[in-house]
Parts: sequence; structure tokens; C-alpha cells
Amino acid sequence: MKSTQELLKERTERVHKAIALEKTDRTPVIMMMDSFCARHMGVKLADFVSSLQASNKVMLDSAKDLGDFDGTNSAFAAGILFPLMFMTKVKLPGRELPDDTLWQLDERENITTDDYDTILNKGWAPFQIDYLKNRLGINLDKLFGELADTNQMVKNFEDAGYMVYSPLVTITVNEYLSGGRSMPRFIKDLYKIPDKVEAVLDVIQKETMDTLRQQIRATNSKMVFLAPSRGASEFFTPKLWERFVWKYIKGAADVIIEEGAVVNLHMDANWERDLDCFRSFPKGRAVFESDAATDIYKIKAALGDRMCIKGDVPATKLALGTPDEVYGYCTKLIKDMGAGFILTSGCSIPPNAKVENVKAMIAAGTGK
Repeated sequence: MKSTQELLKERTERVHKAIALEKTDRTPVIMMMDSFCARHMGVKLADFVSSLQASNKVMLDSAKDLGDFDGTNSAFAAGILFPLMFMTKVKLPGRELPDDTLWQLDERENITTDDYDTILNKGWAPFQIDYLKNRLGINLDKLFGELADTNQMVKNFEDAGYMVYSPLVTITVNEYLSGGRSMPRFIKDLYKIPDKVEAVLDVIQKETMDTLRQQIRATNSKMVFLAPSRGASEFFTPKLWERFVWKYIKGAADVIIEEGAVVNLHMDANWERDLDCFRSFPKGRAVFESDAATDIYKIKAALGDRMCIKGDVPATKLALGTPDEVYGYCTKLIKDMGAGFILTSGCSIPPNAKVENVKAMIAAGTGK
């Protein structure tokens, strides 16, 4: 019987071979799981999100019960951190919501067009900290205090034999404004004051990328999770997408790759129109992670010779399907995708996924 450290080494090497488009002994399975683990372990979501450490323990207990898979996307549930990424409040179970209700972004116009001038004059970081503390009422000291335990939470998984796929997470800068302005008002800004919006995004991008370089070097991260989901092709005209989305995805991905890490592109929604743009990244240095809204066979045709594909078992199938249906879907994907494929759910496993369906997904990957 292999030790947990032998399993961790074996699983980590398997995943990195898949990313490098090399043949593996079996298809790697990475679990993108958070709220599902609470339901799986019979823990109320209010208790699950009470701290990052609480979610880490529940997720690890859930992983041990699910058994033999390669790793988890993250070491804790990020729900309470969403204001730092989307510049808007989040409603939490046990606080604004009933105890066992999934957390929700409370998106509305919190950033005004006058704030654009403040960002241009004072910079992004001073504005962001003041905005989060004083306008959204976020307790940053508490959140950063919990994040200081990230290494220990990662180690908890590694000690059990599971890799944590992407401990370092960032988003594309348009997400900050589309969340803080609200998506409809942000889109209107792109038509009414495009030059000012671009100037603001350039300021945010410069500061964010400087920080990201420091984080990659400090943590020696081999993988960075980049989430540009609200920038999907289906939400923008080609002209707006190239100017206000692709420019910043490309810039962020280039920084990550220059620093020696692989970029995991978390691509919720439909990106089919612009798939060819992603061929510009070096071979074997990026992962295209789909939630099934983009046809994974079109991703394979456009990018399969350039980057690893990760996905895309639909949430509906995990929640409403049968184990046989899930197993059949996954085994077909594994056969059709070939080398350079990582099996996972389409975005997070939903909280109401059936445990037997999640185990069927794992079984399809591991062959057990």
C-alpha cells in the first residue's frame, strides 16, 4: 500500500504530465468542490463558511470519503473572499441568508463613474482598500488573517495525499469593474466613456500584475488560476471583447507564463467565437477549463494540440442524472479527449449533487 506522500507525488506528476500534453497512466481527476462538501458531510453552509479553516476541514473530510482522485482545485471555499474579487458584497448563510442557503453575490452599482477619476489620480490599491473597508464594510484584517493560514490548509490536503491544483488565484481586471459597477452599467460605460474605462483598466492591470509577479515568486507557484468568466465572448461584441477583455487576459496570462507558472484559464460561459485567440500561448503552458457552455469538442479541435483541456461534467448531470449517466458521459469524454485532458466538473460541483454521481465521475477517471 502506497504512503500518502507516494500518492501525492504520483498524482502531482500525473497532472503535470497531462498539462504538458504527455500520455499518462490514466486521466487525472481534479475536484472543484466547496458547498457540495458541506452537504456531503452533513454540515450547515452557515458553519461551513464561518471561516476558511472550517471549510478546509469539511472539504478534507469529504475528499477522504470520496477516495482515490488526484487533487482539489483549492484548499478552502472562497465564498467569503468574493468581495475582494468582484468589488461587491456577498450575502452569506447564517448572516443575510438562511443557515443552509448558498452564498450569493449582491451585485449593484457601488463604484461610480466619479470613482474612475479617483483611481486615475490616486491609483488602484489605495482606492481598493478604502472602498472595501469603508464602502462595503469588509473586515480586511480578519480575511487577511485567515488567508495567512493558506500554507497550512494546503499542507492538510497534501498530508492526506491530495495535490492542491491552484493555490494562487487571480482574476482579469474587467471583473473588478463589472462587479463593482454592475455588469449592465459597466457595459454602458464601454460605449459612453470607452477611453476613460480603458485608462482605468490599464492602471488596475499594471498594479495587479506587479503584485501577481511578487506573489508567484514568493510562493513558487507552478499554477495560477485565472478567472475571466464574465468576459466570455457571448457577452461582448468582437470589437469590445478585443479591447476590454482579451487585451487583459493576454496580458495576465503572459505575466504568469513569464514567471514560469502554468495559467489555468477558468472559462465559464461560451467562448466558441474566440477560441483561436488562445492559440497564441506557448504549447503546454496553459489549461482551458470549461463549464460545458463552450462545446468541449470545439475546444479540442481549436486548441487540443496547444493546451490541456479541463472539464466539463455539467452541474445538471451531477445533480439530476444517474450514476450510469455520469459514468457514461465521463468515459466518453476521456476516450474522445485523449492525452492532455483533466476530468473535472463544469465549474464547482453543485451543492445538491448526488454523492453517488460524484463517485461515478471519479470512478470513470480512475477506472475503479
